[in-house]
Amino acid sequence: MLPFKRFRTPAGEGVDNLLGPEMKSTGEVMGIDAGFGQAFAKSQAGAYGSLPTAGRILVTVANRDKRAMVFPVKRLADLGFEIVATAGTGEVLRRYGIAVTTVPKHFEVSLGDAVSLIAAGEVALVINTPQGSGASARSDGYEIRSAAVTADIPCITTVPGVTAAVMGIEALIRGDMSVRPLQELHHVLRAGA
Repeated sequence: MLPFKRFRTPAGEGVDNLLGPEMKSTGEVMGIDAGFGQAFAKSQAGAYGSLPTAGRILVTVANRDKRAMVFPVKRLADLGFEIVATAGTGEVLRRYGIAVTTVPKHFEVSLGDAVSLIAAGEVALVINTPQGSGASARSDGYEIRSAAVTADIPCITTVPGVTAAVMGIEALIRGDMSVRPLQELHHVLRAGA
């Protein structure tokens, strides 16, 4: 867990929450439970605030990740989330039968774009994997991730992270979350081994 809201560039702008190799091992929060989804949901609640159980999800991912996003995003749509995506991501998701509303990228317009939706609090979760090349793609992803940090909206930046988030959201929706003494959980996990 890193306090991204406290970080600023010398110009006073927010920073990107995309973790580099030196930052991926930094953490202060852990979620423990009998199932991975519950444990992940607990870790996110402790680090950034709870994962959403309803609302609108913004999906804008690198070309290399588009097909890998189909299953987790379809699952989110099946759970009742509204999916909004940038043009390229939306086209791939639609091809696989997912209902998607397309929103422009930040650099394409100044009103009604992805960053504006985040800033207005109209998005419950952001899924944005970084682009490999192209100045506008890199700056657009940076703007989206920075807006999510500023608005306290969970932002997932990897394919495995999205899969984990879906499992956590499913656990929250099912009501599988519970609090119990660590000793009790130890006995449950030990009995299952």
